Amino acid sequence: MIPNWLRLMALSGLSLMLATSCKSEAEKPSEKPQTPPKEEVKLAFENKSELGEGPVWNSKTQELYWVDILNQELHIFSPDTQEDRALKVPSRIGTVVPYSPRQAVVALEDGIYKINLQSGDLELLSDVEKEETKNRFNDGKCDPAGNLWVGSMNLAENEASGNLYKIQPDGTTTKMLDSITISNGIVWDRRATTMYYIDTPTGVIRAFDYNKSTAIISNERVVVEVDPADGFPDGMAIDENNNLWVGLWNGNAVVQYNSKTGELMQKIEVPAHNVTAAAFGGPDLDILYITSARVDMTDEELEKYPLAGSIFSYKPGVKGQKADVFGESRTQSNTP
Repeated sequence: MIPNWLRLMALSGLSLMLATSCKSEAEKPSEKPQTPPKEEVKLAFENKSELGEGPVWNSKTQELYWVDILNQELHIFSPDTQEDRALKVPSRIGTVVPYSPRQAVVALEDGIYKINLQSGDLELLSDVEKEETKNRFNDGKCDPAGNLWVGSMNLAENEASGNLYKIQPDGTTTKMLDSITISNGIVWDRRATTMYYIDTPTGVIRAFDYNKSTAIISNERVVVEVDPADGFPDGMAIDENNNLWVGLWNGNAVVQYNSKTGELMQKIEVPAHNVTAAAFGGPDLDILYITSARVDMTDEELEKYPLAGSIFSYKPGVKGQKADVFGESRTQSNTP
């Protein structure tokens, strides 16, 4: 199946190229390609999720939160016990971020909610886009100031009707970007000075200056151009050197890009056709957890990749950055 957004790729990609800036990055990620370890990608948790997405590691509980968008489930996976607990939600769930010992924050179709991790009870945080019938919420993560940045996407995947919002802990909601088709990966660098962002059909990764005092972005530019032959950029993680790890939809892989030069540093093959996202986890943040999907696969592809929809793990030889938590700020003690 060819998603509708692929037809828009050329036009939207061209418009973004015009916005590219020559300004150099403040941070200095490693320019030396990492040497891939001999260890192969492993199966961490076998599952047949239709659209596994949004992995994020809760360092306080040592658990991986992830979602199955189409099956309307929030999952909490413990690698130590191999227990995966699923909570049903009333509509498609775009993403999840850690919050408190009893709650997480999730993006559902009609708004942003706090969810009780035992009962599944929901508490509305923001009803932005409640009346927008063209869109649903998709990927999102917390910024260094503890705000949730979450994007919407066009349901038909053929119109740039989506937006990127910043949700503050008190529910205050601000539109940060518009004219988005499929809002996806979003991360911040170690020094909390740069935000990286993906609108999948554009085939690029954009960077923005991030003001850690005001949580405002500026100076948009393109830092990575993804070769369409490799697949299409979906969810994203960032390592300790500020390099980017991106799941490739229709690409059977996770790739590492140098965020300063745009160079493809590693390509890690995954036994799933549609690789959706990655997150660093484990006690030392040295394990890359990878989500995948079964949707949009042919019978032949499902036969070739029977583990599609599962969670995979990989030790890439580099550590990741700790995920930011909703309502908690790290901007007062940044890494120099």
